[in-house]
Amino acid sequence: ASVLASFASGMVGSYVVTRRIVFISGSIAHSVLGFMGMFLFLERVYAFSWATPLLGAILGAIFSAVLIGWLSLRFSERSDALIASVWSTGMAVGVIFLSFTPGYNTEMLNFLFGNLLWTTTEDLLLLLLLDSALFLFISAFYSRFLLICFDENQAKLKGVNIDFWYIFLLVLISLSIVLLIQMMGIVLVITLLSLPAMIASLFTKRLHRLMALSSLVAFLCSIGGITMAHFCNLPIGASIAVIAAISYLISAWVQKPALQN
Repeated sequence: ASVLASFASGMVGSYVVTRRIVFISGSIAHSVLGFMGMFLFLERVYAFSWATPLLGAILGAIFSAVLIGWLSLRFSERSDALIASVWSTGMAVGVIFLSFTPGYNTEMLNFLFGNLLWTTTEDLLLLLLLDSALFLFISAFYSRFLLICFDENQAKLKGVNIDFWYIFLLVLISLSIVLLIQMMGIVLVITLLSLPAMIASLFTKRLHRLMALSSLVAFLCSIGGITMAHFCNLPIGASIAVIAAISYLISAWVQKPALQN
């Protein structure tokens, strides 16, 4: 699970940091709670075995990505307020469904705060499928994403539909968020989506190198966090977030002389 999540973090996190859409990514991550709460309610109350919280996370993330992308393009002047509204509304709907769901919701607590030890074989197979989809799409449309991240004017001159590819990029980000929720939980998911890419950006400006280095950094932070959690009896997701934050501070301090020169 760490390997799969780190791979997604490196690929998609590079776009998030480069395009400066960390806030949008955070909104997508938190708004999925609405669908997850709904699917857990259907699973517990109506015995719909297919309505798992993970499936709800996938559908909710894609829906939120399309909605937030459309709002940010259609209402650019007020996009921050509208995106924040989607964020809060998604979480509110999730809390309402959870209040109607019988039993102690340990499952949702694991999704909120992350629990790698709770990952099943079926979850790993689904995560592998999502990772493969991310890799195929990013490889196939690498040049399009490169243009909309670095040179929108050039993209327009080439006849690239910027709005479509921007929303499509948000959909890919939403898939990676589902991968990272399994490890970090909804609350801390943005940590692994942004900090490894920020660390990598201190050492390289090439996008393909940024992706590779971000994936490596994310994996090392994950291993460090898991080790810290094991020996100190701490939550895994929070430990990974702390390791990633410390790594960024050290990297920024090490690179500060080079950046000044």
